[in-house]
Amino acid sequence: MKTFIALAAAILLNALVPQAQAANPAPDFTLKTLGGPNLRLNEQRGQVVLLNFWATWCAPCKQEMPHLNRLHDKYRDAGFLLLGINVDDDPAKAAADAAKLGIKFPVLLDGAKSVSKLYGLDAMPTTVVIDRDGRVRHVHQGYRNGLEAVYDQQIRALVKE
Repeated sequence: MKTFIALAAAILLNALVPQAQAANPAPDFTLKTLGGPNLRLNEQRGQVVLLNFWATWCAPCKQEMPHLNRLHDKYRDAGFLLLGINVDDDPAKAAADAAKLGIKFPVLLDGAKSVSKLYGLDAMPTTVVIDRDGRVRHVHQGYRNGLEAVYDQQIRALVKE
C-alpha cells in the first residue's frame, strides 16, 4: 500500500511540474567526463538519455543516486544512457562524492554552469528525459520519494518506441 501511495503521489507531483514540449530538441553540449574524455550529447542519438543535474551540497541529489544507479543497471542494455551532470566548481569534490555515492553512470563536469544555463536549471536536482530522436520529453525539478517510479515508467515507454 505504501508503494502504491508513493507512486500515486509521484505521478501527481509529476503532473504539477512543467513538462517540456515533446517536439523540443534537447540543446546540444559537450562536457568533460570525470574519466577524462569529452562527451557530446548529439553523439548519443539513438539512445534514450536521462540527464540528472546534481551537486555535492544537494541532499535530495544524494538521496536520489541509489535509485538512478538501479535505473542505469536496469535499462543500459536497452538503449538507455544516464548522465549525471555535476555543477560544482571543484571537480575533485565532485569525483570524491561520486565515488562515495557509488555512481555507476558517467558523470560530466559543468563547473562553468554553461549547460545548466542552456537547460534553464533553477532547481536541484533537475532531471531531463530525452528520446532517441534527441527531443526533450520530460523535465522533473527536485526530487521526492517515489519519483524514481515515474522515471522508470517514462524510460520504459521511451525504450519501447
